[in-house]
Amino acid sequence: MAAPAAPAAPDPDGVLVTSRPLDEYCGLFGLTRAALAAVPGPVLDCPAGAAGLAAEARALGCHVIATDPAYALPVPEVAARALAARASMAAAMAARPALYPLPQHRPYDRYLRSWDRARRLFTADTERHPEQYVAAALPRLPFADGTFALTLSGYLVFAYPELFDLDRQVAALAELVRVTRPDGEVRVHPLHDGAGRRCPHLDGLRHALGERRIASEVEVFARVEDGRSRRVLVLRAADHRRRTAGSR
Repeated sequence: MAAPAAPAAPDPDGVLVTSRPLDEYCGLFGLTRAALAAVPGPVLDCPAGAAGLAAEARALGCHVIATDPAYALPVPEVAARALAARASMAAAMAARPALYPLPQHRPYDRYLRSWDRARRLFTADTERHPEQYVAAALPRLPFADGTFALTLSGYLVFAYPELFDLDRQVAALAELVRVTRPDGEVRVHPLHDGAGRRCPHLDGLRHALGERRIASEVEVFARVEDGRSRRVLVLRAADHRRRTAGSR
């Protein structure tokens, strides 16, 4: 494993600025490249960090808008924070291997090199397409209702319970649904915190979302790397789900 790089200044809110590539997004959210290519409209990545998704998805004909509060910073500082997050991930994988695919399924150094490539893609793409990178933070986003056909939210709402209590989780998830088309969906992963502890009030949260006319389900699928399960919270406008079910 590569030696950890010298860390940048810590993020004010303690959230890591990660740099995940497109294929990792597919694995996290139960998607494929073909599924992304077939999305009938723009995709929101919130929070996006220094990911390569917007740049890589463009080659598939998929238009991604990335949003993150870190984008208020100069791009080199965002990249520096992502490099520090890489070092944090390297340390976490060594300290808590049970939370990650075993090295024989996905060698750690190869995995982290994919982050390096994504970070470089992000840095170059923000210069070429700055309009696709919007500085914003949940639970308030600067987009009109129903803007996106698909919304992805990784490693935030449940990963940092010290920042998102139940009320703020509900507000953040409702905001993601608001900016998503009625016939689209929001996919959220993971449903646990950084130590692997599952959200203890998921049922109550889903009930609160239902009161806001937001339908939810937990999709469980096997990880490609090792067959262990992965859980994704899928959210949709409840009225649309009923209309779709009634038309069958």
